[in-house]
Amino acid sequence: MKILHLDTNHSLLINQLKNLGFENFEDYTSSKTEIEDKIHLYDGIVIRSRFTIDKQFLDKATNLKFIGRVGAGLENIDCDYAEKKGVHLISAPEGNRNAVGEHTLGMLLSLFNKLNKADKEVREGKWLREENRGIELDGKTVGIIGYGNMGKAFAKKLRGFDVEVICYDIKPDVGDENAQQVSLKELQEKADVLSLHTPQTELTMKMVNSDFINGFSKPFWLLNTARGKSVVTKDLVIALESGKVLGAGLDVLEYEKKSFENLFTNQENPEVEGMPTALRYLINAENVLLSPHVAGWTIESKEKLAQTIVDKIKEKFC
Repeated sequence: MKILHLDTNHSLLINQLKNLGFENFEDYTSSKTEIEDKIHLYDGIVIRSRFTIDKQFLDKATNLKFIGRVGAGLENIDCDYAEKKGVHLISAPEGNRNAVGEHTLGMLLSLFNKLNKADKEVREGKWLREENRGIELDGKTVGIIGYGNMGKAFAKKLRGFDVEVICYDIKPDVGDENAQQVSLKELQEKADVLSLHTPQTELTMKMVNSDFINGFSKPFWLLNTARGKSVVTKDLVIALESGKVLGAGLDVLEYEKKSFENLFTNQENPEVEGMPTALRYLINAENVLLSPHVAGWTIESKEKLAQTIVDKIKEKFC
């Protein structure tokens, strides 16, 4: 079987597939159209998020047997059409779930203790102790929406704290020893912290809007290490301004490109690119912590993601 690799990944992926008898081909620069012209030559694709795999692409991939997505989500692939054409879909949420859990916890503790703000001030020669008095996680209720690989990993990281962890998921009976599954209504009534760990679907797109936020009984902290388009940024800003949302840790943003590789058109000087007002607010807000879609992006997860893809290809096709 011939496999076309469309994004760079850990070297073990190609090396181990080669040892299993697969032929590996690499193309990290050609346009989508150029790839479409030759995709019929390959039995498999390994991709991160370089471009969308749509019906047109799949129609030209006449010999395609599988798509390996080195990551968790499959929203950039027309999954229904791929499955109709008999293309096996492989993803690797197991590979970076621990990284996401750690990053989410790190964001939460940083927000609670104003670490980002305090660090900046000290570097500017300001020694403001009372202004940087933090709050403790113990005694809080943490609500998790989406209790799959990522949600479970975050809940596991919370076991060392004296907190109540509750979760909501559209699937029944997913709660475990680390989180009690509750209704969305109960989660909104009890949560001091809300952490999103949902895939990007029609149900989750623009899920966190003004109505959703105002459904919470008390002010809360928001963490999003899932998908940026789940949060309506302008509605989040309104809630931050009013105090309904006390602060936010955002690893993902509504404005990201589908490839997740870029946010600003002009990387060197984003200020001149007509930045949305809501995004400008987030960038300047002291109670907002931002990172560039790297929650699952660690040295260890790079290796684990690649190994997971190899293992699943081996299980299916060897």
